[in-house]
Amino acid sequence: MYVYIQIAIWWLDPPNTDNVIGGVCRIVNKTMQSETRNRMEADKKDRMLEIFFRLMKGEDLSARKLATEYDISPRSISRDFTSLKTFFDLNYDKLGKPELVYNNASKTYHLNMDSFITNAELLSLAKLLIGCRAFSERELHTFIDKLKTHTTPENRNKLNNLLYKELNHYTEVYHDCDSLIGLIWDLTEHIEHRRYITITYLKMNRTKADYKIKPVSLMFSEYYYYLIAYECDTANQYEPHFFRVDRILNIIAHMEHFSLKQSQEIDDGIIRKTNQLMFPGKTQKICFAFSGPSVQAVLDKIPSSKVIDVKNGETIIEADTYGDGIRMFLLSQGSWVRALKPDTFVEDMKNEIEKMYKNYF
Repeated sequence: MYVYIQIAIWWLDPPNTDNVIGGVCRIVNKTMQSETRNRMEADKKDRMLEIFFRLMKGEDLSARKLATEYDISPRSISRDFTSLKTFFDLNYDKLGKPELVYNNASKTYHLNMDSFITNAELLSLAKLLIGCRAFSERELHTFIDKLKTHTTPENRNKLNNLLYKELNHYTEVYHDCDSLIGLIWDLTEHIEHRRYITITYLKMNRTKADYKIKPVSLMFSEYYYYLIAYECDTANQYEPHFFRVDRILNIIAHMEHFSLKQSQEIDDGIIRKTNQLMFPGKTQKICFAFSGPSVQAVLDKIPSSKVIDVKNGETIIEADTYGDGIRMFLLSQGSWVRALKPDTFVEDMKNEIEKMYKNYF
């Protein structure tokens, strides 16, 4: 618009008629130069953003190859890297301590940052997600695809090859709910706001039941997510109950909120150390002898356990436990395990073994 107005002024009231055409040409030329500078500046910003994001994805970038790719001089690319280095230095702590490193051998630039997920870490996370089998195939692929956006196209292909067989044969655990991820987030909100909820729950015998509860914690164990809550309509309202999240069919959130005393708060860390298979029950200190080949595997499975003695080819292990899941785990070790104390625990193990024996004889 500015150009057209200037031309009109020159045309209607020229200072010198002979110079009208020359004046118009000067205005047009000046405007074109300004537009060219603006376009070049915009191209530079776009180019630097692209280079920045490629560095963020872990690419090793060559100034010579970038100059050819963007059809500009190597000196311009070098100035881009200098500008990026200045930006990283000025925002060192905000961006996670970035460091633009030049490799003399490959003549490439590489960005190091504390907050980066390395390819090894990414592969480990992907393997963990596959191994837990907690998510649907669709959810799993969404997770892994998002993780892969944090790496280069070359490394993305490598990860695809490394994960192909496991993803191709992936078998998710069965879920009764529509969306496990959505349900986990909804329950987290209710836990955070200490809100009473009523859940429609599918029990192990496949019958439905409604429970009004105080949700207090979420945990993952052995393929499943569990909601730990206090039931409202029971004699002991502060005995923790475990609900498998994937069996929750519906949630009704109430307007009322609850509060807990410090002694009633759930310590997730203690439960993870002392509970097996998310079965509730009593708290007890147990002692058993283990004669199997891998004591460390047992110690890893029971985080609260410790070796107190070794004699006659047996390792004596002591552990603080909560719930009945410990009996199920120890029985899975067969003749390698011998319960020692307390007497109630020894009797429980004997009774269960007798029931198992009767199944076969």
